[in-house]
Amino acid sequence: MSSSVSESQRIVLASDNRGKAREIQTMLASRAIRVLPQNAFAVASIEETAPTFVENALLKARNAARYTGLPALADDSGLEVEALAGAPGIHSARYAGGDADDQANTSKLLQALEGFEGEERGARFRCVLVFLRHPYDPSPLIVEGAWEGRITESPRGQGGFGYDPVFYLPDLDRTAAQLSAEEKNRLSHRGKALQQLIRRWRN
Repeated sequence: MSSSVSESQRIVLASDNRGKAREIQTMLASRAIRVLPQNAFAVASIEETAPTFVENALLKARNAARYTGLPALADDSGLEVEALAGAPGIHSARYAGGDADDQANTSKLLQALEGFEGEERGARFRCVLVFLRHPYDPSPLIVEGAWEGRITESPRGQGGFGYDPVFYLPDLDRTAAQLSAEEKNRLSHRGKALQQLIRRWRN
């Protein structure tokens, strides 16, 4: 069975994160692929119990494909900060607790980095994308992207979501939250992973 995706096909995104859904739909718009978040089908989020991005993405994709009958795309991503031994990592969305919002997570991160300066605040966003044709797909497509940067001492910019306002890009002298949507989609960890996935579909 082919792993390609036909034009105008519907894919369920195994996430309730509206920011992720918006970015991924925008990046796939030229292929006329319609990405629908799982909450459009009343799919309950599955608990992310695995210790790695890849395993958590597989859990989420299988859950969404099982309940919708559609091919599923799952993103598991996070921020890895060198001074914090890779934290928050897979716990990025819940860094300040299970019900934490972006502001609470960001505040905790900045507190954890007090006393670190310059390159000591090095970090990267990492994204793993998994595509399943069906819940029991024996050969899922798995791609990964990374985005190198540094954590600022205070938020800058109004765009993006998550840790974007404190993720600084030295070459651009801006944070991810200060980029246009087009710039972010081209440069980001998620954008890089999705471009790899599109190439895999074409091949």
